[in-house]
Amino acid sequence: MHNGSWNPAELLKLSGSYWNTCTLHAGVKLDVFSPLAIESLSAAELAARCDFSARGLAMLLDALTALELLTKEGERYAATDFAREFLDRASPSYLGHMIMHHHHLVASWERLDEAVRSGAPVRRSVSHEAEEQERESFLLGMFNLAMFIAPRVAEQVDLSGRKRLLDLGGGPGTYAIHFCQKNPELQGVIFDLPTTRPFAEKTLARFDMSERIRFAPGDFEHDAIPGTFDVAWLSHVLHGEGPADCVRLLAKATAALEPGGMLLVQEFVLDGNRAAPLFPALFSLNMLLVTRDGQAYSEPEIRQLMAEAGLQRIERLPVELPNGAGILAGYKD
Repeated sequence: MHNGSWNPAELLKLSGSYWNTCTLHAGVKLDVFSPLAIESLSAAELAARCDFSARGLAMLLDALTALELLTKEGERYAATDFAREFLDRASPSYLGHMIMHHHHLVASWERLDEAVRSGAPVRRSVSHEAEEQERESFLLGMFNLAMFIAPRVAEQVDLSGRKRLLDLGGGPGTYAIHFCQKNPELQGVIFDLPTTRPFAEKTLARFDMSERIRFAPGDFEHDAIPGTFDVAWLSHVLHGEGPADCVRLLAKATAALEPGGMLLVQEFVLDGNRAAPLFPALFSLNMLLVTRDGQAYSEPEIRQLMAEAGLQRIERLPVELPNGAGILAGYKD
């Protein structure tokens, strides 16, 4: 991260960097970017419109300006071009749902020391309404993120000749949609929890994929996978499970493949010594906080899990992805 160039100033900058994070989260939670994407307003004008404290809002807007997410001329603020694209709720590229998912994780991260001591997740009690809000942020956030990455993956992963795709734990089916768009002969099944179905079917309809991709409700940990396939896609599924459950899940997906079928695993991949890259290492801590046995895995570990599940000819595909993510492929002989 710092190439060995740590100094006291850099250390304290890191320690206080949550100030930046909380400022961004507050701006998204209060949705100050959307009105400022339409017109420039003073803090007093926006405060009156939103029923906020003018004093508090002015401080927040000044901090967001210092973060270069807003501009300020005189007493009037406006969203930057970047903020208009990614922080305005009306934008198709809006990332606020993912940011709110991060915000909902903060309470758990504050208790990281407890999780390290106990080795167990730390869970807070929330109301049903808050739980639904957090689930919505998670689903929409995952969709937003996948919309950036799935087109790149679909371009670089060769599924030519494949006919039936299993998107295991696929949420709204973002990857299945882009794989099918790239491969006209491909049809797909999204296998995920029943609570995901309304969002998935709405997303499939939006992309005119309802005839080629169907949603099959079920819990992949307990329920049988419906049908047989010649390719299975598991995107960011394994990190929620411990090694033994990963093998069971991979074996279940492999059993649903026809001979010659291909299984693809996308994960945040640690190096062999598990101490880099940074994002997968931090993500592993996130799994400590919110799961019983989950973690990030190294490439050798993922290869071993896939081999124990009966897959052959395991390889890492030459696909460049952000945050240390990678894709491994294995085949059912």
